[in-house]
Amino acid sequence: MAISTTMRPLISLALAEKGAARLAGQLLLAIAGTLLLILSAKTKVMLGPVDISMQTLAVFLIAAAFGMRLGVATLVLYMAEGALGIPVFQSTPEKGIGIAYMLGSTGGYLAGFVVMAAIVGWAADRGWDRHPIKLFNAMLVAEIVMMAMGFAWLALLIGPEKSWQFGVVPFIVGDLIKVALAASLVPAVWSLLKRS
Repeated sequence: MAISTTMRPLISLALAEKGAARLAGQLLLAIAGTLLLILSAKTKVMLGPVDISMQTLAVFLIAAAFGMRLGVATLVLYMAEGALGIPVFQSTPEKGIGIAYMLGSTGGYLAGFVVMAAIVGWAADRGWDRHPIKLFNAMLVAEIVMMAMGFAWLALLIGPEKSWQFGVVPFIVGDLIKVALAASLVPAVWSLLKRS
């Protein structure tokens, strides 16, 4: 007898089991997720030459709560909104909109968000979202992959040295804090639900 390795992500507790009600719930959650992503992109702290947003924290939380499929679908919907010219990204409309913005300096990071959601969502689907250490490790891997994608794309545009200096180093400490925070919050919610 085969044992399923897939567990239900946190948000599944609020969704109908199947049918049109489940699909409608997933659609509403994806839209709500994009709204959270927009809000987190526009919430930023200026630190020298770079803006630090709360967006990676939002991606972590969405992926851990939604699981891989709905998490990735939410990020793809968010990217589609941006590609259509809706000013959903951190520096839009100030620094451009649509595909032109997406192919600019943040293009690798934006693509990395989708991969980040897949990695963290995959971990959540396997129950890692209930364990802070396991979730932290998955989120750290996702963070490294996203930063590597952002670095690689930015290096094509401005060279590897400047890409490292302006596209990676200023974000290391802040993003590690976001990883730790997200990896603590989701298991804490599971713990609270078990008590109730």
